Amino acid sequence: MTSSISLFLPDEAATRRLGEDLALTVKPGDCLALTGDLGAGKSALSRALIRAVADDDELEAPSPTFTLVQSYELRFPIHHFDLYRLGDESELDELGLDEALADGVALIEWPDRAGARLPKDAIRIAISHESDGRRLTIETSNERFATRLERVLAIRHFLEDQRGEVVRRRFLTGDSSFRAYERVTTPSGEELVLMDAPRRSNGPPIRDGKPYSQLVHLAEDVKPFVAVARYLRSLGVSAPEIFGADMDAGLLLIEDLGSQGVLDDKGRPIPERYVEAVKLLADYHRHPTPERLEIQAGEWHQLPEFSRETLKFEAEVLIDWHIPWRRGTAVDESEKSDYLAIWDHLIDELATVERRLALRDYHSPNLLWLPERAGFQRIGVIDFQDAIIGPSAYDVVSLAQDARVTVKRPLMEKLIETYMDDRAAQGGFDRDSFLKAFAIMSAQRACRLNGLWVRLLKRDGMPHYMRHMPRTLWHLSMALEHPVCAPLRDWIRKAGIPVAESPED
Repeated sequence: MTSSISLFLPDEAATRRLGEDLALTVKPGDCLALTGDLGAGKSALSRALIRAVADDDELEAPSPTFTLVQSYELRFPIHHFDLYRLGDESELDELGLDEALADGVALIEWPDRAGARLPKDAIRIAISHESDGRRLTIETSNERFATRLERVLAIRHFLEDQRGEVVRRRFLTGDSSFRAYERVTTPSGEELVLMDAPRRSNGPPIRDGKPYSQLVHLAEDVKPFVAVARYLRSLGVSAPEIFGADMDAGLLLIEDLGSQGVLDDKGRPIPERYVEAVKLLADYHRHPTPERLEIQAGEWHQLPEFSRETLKFEAEVLIDWHIPWRRGTAVDESEKSDYLAIWDHLIDELATVERRLALRDYHSPNLLWLPERAGFQRIGVIDFQDAIIGPSAYDVVSLAQDARVTVKRPLMEKLIETYMDDRAAQGGFDRDSFLKAFAIMSAQRACRLNGLWVRLLKRDGMPHYMRHMPRTLWHLSMALEHPVCAPLRDWIRKAGIPVAESPED
C-alpha cells in the first residue's frame, strides 16, 4: 500500500525545517529518491537533512554533480548521490549503492537514471515550483517510514502550538525503549527538550495473563513521568520542569538540563559528582513514601510496588538465560526450585527494611551535572517514569554499582559510607538493615542483568551488551559477601557461575 503526503514550502526556511523533520524520520536502510527540475530544491533539501543529522548548520554539503556520490560519516552514514551524469545503471555497483544502504541512508537526485537498480521501497520525493514557493509530494510503500514521518510532522505541529515557530530541531537521544528525545530551539534562543513517548504497546501475556511490562511495572504512557517529576521538584530535586504536554499523544516539552554528565571524557566516574548524587539520595530518602502522586488536577498516579512476584520474576532471568548459555544445558526443576526458595527467603528478609520511592534507573546515563546550581541540586535527574516503591537501598545500588560504568571499590565504598553518614545524621537510620537490603538488592539486580545480557545476545541479536558482564558478575560476587546471601552464594557456586574480579576499565 502506497501512502502519499503533499506539503507546501513557501520559502527556504520551510525547506530547511522539512529537512530537519526528514532527518528525524530516516533510519539506516532508507533510500530517498528526489525528483524535480534543475533548481527545484533537491540539493537544498538534501543539504538541510545532512546538516541536521550532523548537528552542524555550517557543514559543507556540496551537490555531488561531478563526483556522483558524497558520503558523510555521521550519527549514521549518509550517502548523497547525484546521478545526472551517470552513464549506465551498472555504474551503481562501483558507486556502492547497495553498500550505502546496508548501514546508512541514501539520498538520490535524478533517481530515474538508476533504472531497475533503484530499490523498490525507495521513498519518492517530488519537488516542483509554484508561483509563491515549492510543492513537495512524498510517496512511499515503506510503512515504517510513513508512520514515523506522520509522527514527526505531528510533533512539529505540537511544538508550534506550544512555542510558535520552532527554528531548530535536533535528535538528542533514543533509548532502547519506545521513547525518543529531541532538543528544540525557539526564535528567542530558548532550548527545550521534546519527549516523544507514545503509549506503550504491550506484548503478549507471558505469566498470569500479564505482558512483561506489567509484570515489572514499566510506565505505559507519559503520565507517571509527569507525576514523578512534579513530586521530585516539590522536594527540591533538579528534575526537569514540564512546560507543555499532550499526554494522550505522548508528547512532553520539558526543561533542558544540558549535556554535562557525571563521567569524564574517558567514560570514568567523576568522584565529586557521584558523591553529590548519593548525597541527593540521602536527602531524598528522608521523606516518607507516598502512595500516589498527582498528575494534574483530579488525576492521580497510583505507585506500583516491588512485589515478591516482580522481584522473583526478574531474578529468574539468570536461570532462564545465563546458566543455559554458560553450561549448554537448561536448569533442571530441582535447581530451579532451590533457587526460587532462596529468593523467597531473601525477599522475606526485606520485610523489615526501609522502603521509599525508588527511581529505579538512578545511574550515569540519567544523571546530569548542573554546575550553576548548589549542593546536590547540581545533579539533574531524568528517566524516572518507572519509579516504584521498594527498598531505599535499590537506588544506592544502581548508582554505586553502575551496570555500564566501572565504579571502583574504593569509590563504591565511599558512596555507601557517605549515604549512611548523611542518613544517620537525620536520625533513626539502621545501618545494619540498610547493608542487608543493599546486599539483597545488589544480588537481585546482578542476577537480572547477568541474564539480561545473554537474552539480548541470543534473542535480540545485540551482542555489544555482553561487554558489561564482567562488571555485573563482579557486582554479584560482592553482594554474595554479605552473610544474608550465603545460601545464594552456595547455589551460585554449585551452578558453575564464576566469581569475578573488578574489571580494569
